[in-house]
Amino acid sequence: MALIHIGYITDRVLANTSERIVVGMFYVLFFLGGIRTAASLTTKHKIDVSHVLGLSLTAYFLFVVFVRLNNLDHFSQLEWIYFGIAIAFLSELSRNSLFFDNFYFNPTILFVLSFIALILLGTVLLMLPRTTVLAPLRFVDALFMATSAVCITGLTVTDIATNFSLFGQTIILLLIQVGGLGIMTFTGFFGYFFSGGFSYKNQLLFGEILGESKLNSVITTLLTIIFITLFFEFVGGVLIFLSLDVSLFDTTGDRIFFAAFYAISSFCNSGFSILDNGIHNEAYRFNYSFQLCIAGIFVLGGLGFGTVFDFYTFLKRWFQRLLQNVFRRKQVLPKRRAFTFNTRFILLCNGIVVVLATASYFLLEQSHTIADDTSLWGKWVTSFFMANSSRSAGFNSVNMNFLASPTLIMVVTLMWVGASPGSTGGGVKVTTLALAVLNIFALARGKESVEIYKRRIVPESVNKAFAIILLSILTIGFSFILLNFSDPDKEMKDLLFETVSAYTTCGLSLGVTPSLSSTGKIIIIFTMFVGRVGMLTLLVAFIKNTKNKSYIYPTEKILF
Repeated sequence: MALIHIGYITDRVLANTSERIVVGMFYVLFFLGGIRTAASLTTKHKIDVSHVLGLSLTAYFLFVVFVRLNNLDHFSQLEWIYFGIAIAFLSELSRNSLFFDNFYFNPTILFVLSFIALILLGTVLLMLPRTTVLAPLRFVDALFMATSAVCITGLTVTDIATNFSLFGQTIILLLIQVGGLGIMTFTGFFGYFFSGGFSYKNQLLFGEILGESKLNSVITTLLTIIFITLFFEFVGGVLIFLSLDVSLFDTTGDRIFFAAFYAISSFCNSGFSILDNGIHNEAYRFNYSFQLCIAGIFVLGGLGFGTVFDFYTFLKRWFQRLLQNVFRRKQVLPKRRAFTFNTRFILLCNGIVVVLATASYFLLEQSHTIADDTSLWGKWVTSFFMANSSRSAGFNSVNMNFLASPTLIMVVTLMWVGASPGSTGGGVKVTTLALAVLNIFALARGKESVEIYKRRIVPESVNKAFAIILLSILTIGFSFILLNFSDPDKEMKDLLFETVSAYTTCGLSLGVTPSLSSTGKIIIIFTMFVGRVGMLTLLVAFIKNTKNKSYIYPTEKILF
């Protein structure tokens, strides 16, 4: 009922009636919640997090009743009731998210189904009349926007800066956050927090979803992902807030929402913007501090949670040693390798791509998009921003239609390469391409395996790299062919760019997204979903044979 009141009812008389119903439901909800918490306390001998939350919500209920009876202006607003209902809903959803251990779901299938469920929920929310300023979205358009937000792509069929209300923009923001973390990660964290622990089956399930082989590390990995995300989004939001021109905002609240939206959208590499024309907006086109903040956040988000956590650990130890030297403490911290093998390889690959892409963009666009930047510093900032945004973030500080043809080819290549494994970015991943290239050199040198940092890479990783590359080419090609049938009036260049952007969840576009036919939009929806979940993941989910064989066939060589 609260959802209907917020997103659907626009008539003032009906709004007043629905408001009274919402308040009455609020009283009943928290009264029953208080009774349940009291009953649970009498049957259990210890107090866990769920009891603390139940008592807190009951106290919150009494507080709201008191302020509404006394007509306290600030605290008697209906938003306080919405906040309480949202917390209660989140706690129940998260606590019940751990019921999956009663079913024998393939974790990969559950991972896929969680994205589908979130997309459908987002579609329903985006179809509410109050989501948009003008006419409500059609089902196909709402499904497209929900898929783009959950799959952190950024392609849009309507301008959310002008056509979406604050309510609609908030829904997009929540879908980006939950989609970037993964619905199972999100609910798993709060489920663990509210229920007080994981069962053995829960640890097996989330270990498979998170790619964690050690059961005793599942909870640590889950908490690390949540902590890293929220911490850097908060820091990024503060930096963005400080880089903004105060005169562009009516209130401080608008400025805070703007900073929060871009911090979350940047770290999740979603590319959604609440500015007309994106960051190419004339008020922000030459705000290089703002662009560097955005770029720094989406580069961190594209490095992967493990890599960012290694950075956090390194800085933490460095700060601890600095304090020891300042206060001359005798405690000696154990010397450990700050960066793991995968982190070093990821940083090397990203460093090469960042330098080559930035320098190439700077050279290719001298007479085109960076000609408007009057300073050398501005040209380099724009080059750095666009080169790295092309890999997965999807923000554009220049007009994409003015890019030179060689630059367009480079941008398509960068979108396909993508970000790092374990990150919010898309693409085939830089390490996948690097491993394939290293394997070619290994074959040319007559070596039987790929060697990096005095380590031999297992054949399984090499095989997976080539499978991901081949599947990406096949999926992009298939979607591109279908788009040519559904939208024959569009240029092939625009459709290919759109397809690659959708599969790699980048979000950059040459402007054809809103004018696609309904069939074309459905094709892009499918492409975004497959690109976010992963074609190999879908094949493993529905084809994988778990039967172990007790025999091995003889080997043969294939002629090439």
